[in-house]
This record gives sequence, structure tokens and C-alpha cells, in this order.
Amino acid sequence: MNRDDCGAVVLTEAATRKVPLMTTVTRRTVLAAGAVGAGTVAACGSSSSTSRVTPQPNAQLVKLDDIEVGRCVSAKLPDGRTAIVSRPTSDTAVAFSATCTHMGCTVAPAGSELHCPCHGSKYNALTGAVIHGPASRPLAKLGVRVANGEVVTS
Repeated sequence: MNRDDCGAVVLTEAATRKVPLMTTVTRRTVLAAGAVGAGTVAACGSSSSTSRVTPQPNAQLVKLDDIEVGRCVSAKLPDGRTAIVSRPTSDTAVAFSATCTHMGCTVAPAGSELHCPCHGSKYNALTGAVIHGPASRPLAKLGVRVANGEVVTS
């Protein structure tokens, strides 16, 4: 028995052969195999990311003054997901989903970068661009604006 990259069990012929091979395949066997395969594909494909995430508008995320220029902080969206809010200039803010585009782990602020603790991907905190893989896609952007010194969703 082996495990693939997603941790799913992959049975080899040697591991499964305890009785002679069946010469007929039933409908039930085909459907059961399809269900297992679909579950594996769904689990492995869960790391996809959209280019833009749309949270509830006008939700306050963080005070702009709490972020150093060129740095970022973690913040919670109204639905409980984690976001990264960055401050490129003294009067602007940008935000990204904190979900790594490789396998869906939560990235963490590390100065002017974002680091994924699971597989080592690194992102630019001001642009969401991949600096170092295995991730190959940038972080999803969140619409934000600065209003009365607060970074709010737009």
C-alpha cells in the first residue's frame, strides 16, 4: 500500500491480490471505484484560488496606523476567514486572502513577505505575487479601501 501526494491510499496489485482476479466487473464495483476517485480528485483539487475574493462590504479590518509602511498584518473577515492587509504607502492599503494557492494552508506575515508553514511557499506581502514555490499562483486579492483611518472591505 502506498500514499499519493494528497495522502490518499493507493493500492498496488500486489497489495490487493488475495484472491484470484475477477474476470467480470459489476456495475456496483465501477460506481464504488468512481466515488473513491471523485473524492480523491476533490480533496486534491481544493487548493484552487480565485483571482478575487468578495467579502461583505464596509467591514472594518484594521486601523491603517497599526500597519507599518511596507509591512502587513493578519486580519479576520466577517465570515471568519483570515486576510492579509498590507500598507504599500502611507495612505494606501491592499489585502489578500491568507489561503496559500498551493494546498490551502494559511500564510503568515513575515516582514514584507508572507510565508506558508506547510510547504514553504513565499509571497510578496504588497502584491500577493509568488516569490518562491511550490505555489505557482498569486494570492487572491480582496477589495479594500481606507476610510477615516480604517481599512475596510469594498
